[in-house]
Amino acid sequence: MSDEKSILVIGGTGNQGGATARALLSRGWDVRALVRNPDKPEARELREQGAVLVQGDMDDETSLRSAMTGVHGVFSVQALAYEPSTLAAEVRQGKAVADAAKSAGVGHFVYSSVGGAERHTGIDHFETKAKIERHIAALGLPATILRPAFFMNNLLHYADAQDERLMALPVRPDKPIQMIAADDIGLFAATAFDDPQSYIGRQIELAGDEITFPEVARIYERVTGVPTRLEVQPIEERMFEWFAEEGYQADLPTLRGLHPALMTFEEFLIRQLRTATA
Repeated sequence: MSDEKSILVIGGTGNQGGATARALLSRGWDVRALVRNPDKPEARELREQGAVLVQGDMDDETSLRSAMTGVHGVFSVQALAYEPSTLAAEVRQGKAVADAAKSAGVGHFVYSSVGGAERHTGIDHFETKAKIERHIAALGLPATILRPAFFMNNLLHYADAQDERLMALPVRPDKPIQMIAADDIGLFAATAFDDPQSYIGRQIELAGDEITFPEVARIYERVTGVPTRLEVQPIEERMFEWFAEEGYQADLPTLRGLHPALMTFEEFLIRQLRTATA
């Protein structure tokens, strides 16, 4: 019999898994976190926050089955992949987690995919997630698919600039991009577990803001006081072509209706920089 208040979080030491674990704990859920190394600082922090650490690996079927014994739900996310070997590993691991959940009779499976996965983008690390989505559907799991847009967290790469901040990116300066904070992905995952009747069977594209990269530069300069400029580079990679042509299609007004506190990029940046200096 499953514990109706127990969720296994895959990737608990990462951005999305950590955010999901924290959101669930704050709402009174019992959280198990699958970790390869329980002595990792991020794992110890999770334990201090109240999560139970379960040592295991997505390539170890036995550890997955053991970790899922008795849990009500599973949050699944795999590491970002780019090379052929890691892309293949992502698909293998994503399917293995779903298979273990099916075998364990999990009541609610929440998978974090990517915005546009269903639209045949031709982007390698989007297509891997589409394959995992199709596998979840074929298994008939009671599932919610979250499809996050571009991560605001990726832009923290520029946070430490001192005299001048140069953002050299292959983007269309006039084309807005939708983006989301990892903490808000965790918020939506926890909400899905809180309200399964509303969320099982749904695929939801997630974003909290929609701005151009020149606006990103202006926000960085306004928040940090460091002169910031965008240097537009030629667009050569498929992902940046897709950003320029089509891009994410999250329904921001509806999402904000569900969660009015969804962070804009400026709110996210202020919060992150405040935390870094605390």
